[in-house]
Amino acid sequence: MRRETRPVRIGPHSQSTRVNHLDITLLSGGPSDEREVSLASGRAIGAALSRLGHRVSICDISPEKMSPLDRAADLVFVALHGEFGEDGKLQTELERRGLRFTGTGAVASALVMDKVRSKGALIGAGLPTPRFDIARKGTVGEVARRWRLPVVVKPVSSGSSIDVFMVREGDRFEDALNSVVRKHGTALVEEMIEGPELTVGILGQYALPPIQIRTSREFYDYEAKYIDDATEYDLEIDLPADLLTKMQAMSVKAANALGCRDFCRVDWMVDAITHEPYILEINTIPGFTSHSLLPKAAAHSGMAFDDLCQSIVELAMKRPGN
Repeated sequence: MRRETRPVRIGPHSQSTRVNHLDITLLSGGPSDEREVSLASGRAIGAALSRLGHRVSICDISPEKMSPLDRAADLVFVALHGEFGEDGKLQTELERRGLRFTGTGAVASALVMDKVRSKGALIGAGLPTPRFDIARKGTVGEVARRWRLPVVVKPVSSGSSIDVFMVREGDRFEDALNSVVRKHGTALVEEMIEGPELTVGILGQYALPPIQIRTSREFYDYEAKYIDDATEYDLEIDLPADLLTKMQAMSVKAANALGCRDFCRVDWMVDAITHEPYILEINTIPGFTSHSLLPKAAAHSGMAFDDLCQSIVELAMKRPGN
């Protein structure tokens, strides 16, 4: 029987005071492979904030084009995904200028974006993550020899499932490693967990209902995330209710252990046989498109898209300093 999950509040969560009519600089686009998704997120967030009565200026930004940060604003809403937006570089500049902004700070953003370092932090906090290894130029063959298939090969610092390979056949393993190493310098090899894929959105200290992701593709890749309308997002999940509640609590713990703030999304795999859950990664700036999971989970808990954006604004505004 499928079980419908509910939001779980872990730790302190104060009622917010409505903050209206702010001047907001909304940053989207950027230089990463996730640029188009970021632009779509920015358009959706900008429309929501405008409907709420805020004055919104949507700005494209890159390391070579930092002028949007020069305009006077009450708040900078960061909607950049991937490189520059999520790896701490933009946040470092925002902090240097003393600007108030949404989301995770510079140090924690850099930590979360680095899948190897973030896995180390998760393990240190007693949280489960799949076994992993690192391949670099000159070590590809050695790494390939010490793993049994199936495995997942992916970049150490990237998002949206770009350059991710599901390797089930031996002759594809070294090819996948070489492909990722050539483009990114290093490759992460990860034990493949066979079973349901779930994600848990976090808003402040509030764990939203888990969502199970179902795709007809080999895995939840870029097309399945942003293009394929056949991808299913199930909020009634055929897993034990106590497991789902435990995953919500562990998601909040993971976000806190890595220093995330305001909002994020924790991605999970659950072993189909043992029902053991494993954290794949955390996204500090998840998408806000029509296919995006954080807004879907918020809607299921009774929070409309506009209210989700407003809540993120209020979390940032009530935080001391930037």
